[in-house]
Amino acid sequence: MDRYFIFSLRVAAVMVILVGFFGQFVVIPVTAADEVVRFPPYEPYAAPYVAVAIAGVACVQVALVAVWMLLPMFRRDAAFSSRAFLWVDVIIGSTVVATLLAAGATAHLAVADIPFRNGAMEAVGTLGTAFVTTCVGVSFAMLLVLMRGLLRKATDLQTEMSEVV
Repeated sequence: MDRYFIFSLRVAAVMVILVGFFGQFVVIPVTAADEVVRFPPYEPYAAPYVAVAIAGVACVQVALVAVWMLLPMFRRDAAFSSRAFLWVDVIIGSTVVATLLAAGATAHLAVADIPFRNGAMEAVGTLGTAFVTTCVGVSFAMLLVLMRGLLRKATDLQTEMSEVV
């Protein structure tokens, strides 16, 4: 892989991680506090949902760190090594954790009697968004597991070819 492309990916990863930190420490808590001020019945739900949101952003950051660790392997043509599986597993794990967080939020929204400012349509939209997020997470995790299987086959083939040559 071209080293300028790898450099660009690393810069993008750092930017996303920094934006994530800003979201975790500023945007998410401030937005939740503002919502509680505007609609006090949200108060009992603010802290748990803030914690879930912060953990979800942390999952994305963990996956980006794993991608960071994989990038030099591509430059050295070492992507088909056993060491790459560790980082691929970290990405899969963080995706599964984020998906479980979304599924938990979806389940809570489905059974809890949360008052909504704008009525039933806001509740349906919120639940629908949480459900779609969970479905996307499950799909992405399954795709990553499939890609890991392909990486395993490619690694085995490369190992076999090196023994022949």
